[in-house]
Amino acid sequence: MTSQRTRNRMVERLAAAGVRHSEVLEVMATTPRHLFLDEALSHRAYEDTSLPLGLGQTLSQPWIVARMSELVALAEPQRVLEIGTGSGYQTLILSRLVERVWSVERIAALKARAEQRLARLGATNVYLRHADGGLGWPQAAPFDLILLTACANHLPATLLSQLRDNGVLIAPVEDESGRQWLTRVRRRGQVFDHQRLEEVRFVPLLEGVIR
Repeated sequence: MTSQRTRNRMVERLAAAGVRHSEVLEVMATTPRHLFLDEALSHRAYEDTSLPLGLGQTLSQPWIVARMSELVALAEPQRVLEIGTGSGYQTLILSRLVERVWSVERIAALKARAEQRLARLGATNVYLRHADGGLGWPQAAPFDLILLTACANHLPATLLSQLRDNGVLIAPVEDESGRQWLTRVRRRGQVFDHQRLEEVRFVPLLEGVIR
């Protein structure tokens, strides 16, 4: 069984790496990351590395989850749309930081596993959907914040349109050279202000669904 001490050491590394938001650090210290991996990999859950989920997907390293969660928390949103549920780990972190989370996953098997984990861990403020993430969730829009957990080579206009005025989108975005940058976009009416933050590495954002 993974001890609280192991999670505390992970959080100490995150703080040393520059994560400052106390609520984010507290949530990550109390969230059982190992439950979001296959049992064979669970002993590696608190290492500072990404880990495979199968189906070509990965669980992002703790630092990037913490960094993206910190950017979310700093925006103080109530309604958040996550594109790419994956294992459900980032989803659970978000659910403990904001009022409500809508999350879209294109791979049916991942969505089903995440749903089971989130229910088991008492995430009652999360709504999941199996769909093409690039389409967002128009029936629940507008959102205060949209978070992409896969890298886009361009930001879909459909997603940007689902941001409320003064809302924020956070996503890894690929530039012309193939480098990926964590990017923050703020909507001001019909103008979208882009701010490039730091270089990152994510799996690509793909279209369509897998049943």
